[in-house]
Amino acid sequence: QVQLVESGGGLVQAGGSLRLSCAASGRTFSRNAVGWFRQAPGKEKEFVAGTSLSGAAIDYSDSVKGRFTISRDNTKNIVYLQMNSLKAEDTAVYYCAARATMMVVRSSGEYPYWGQGTQVTVSS
Repeated sequence: QVQLVESGGGLVQAGGSLRLSCAASGRTFSRNAVGWFRQAPGKEKEFVAGTSLSGAAIDYSDSVKGRFTISRDNTKNIVYLQMNSLKAEDTAVYYCAARATMMVVRSSGEYPYWGQGTQVTVSS
């Protein structure tokens, strides 16, 4: 089983930047695809970005494309989400999730392993 811990959230002004980190443990992590999701109050989890095992196959939602960057350091077992040009609508709890295949998908239900989430609040 994989354990995931997110960090790096906080309060920022619109236009600012944050870098979220997802620290992973577990013997199977190096084989997992990893996705970032976010959930605003009263809403369902929304796919943000995902990366395959190699990092060659990367997917972003249209709402964050060009502003967010996902990267993966398998040596350190860390996945990052660099968030630039933040907007108020980016405010949400951000979760790191992993699945036991190399392919990234956008459905949260396909990810069995989740971190506890980290709050990102963007003020206008």
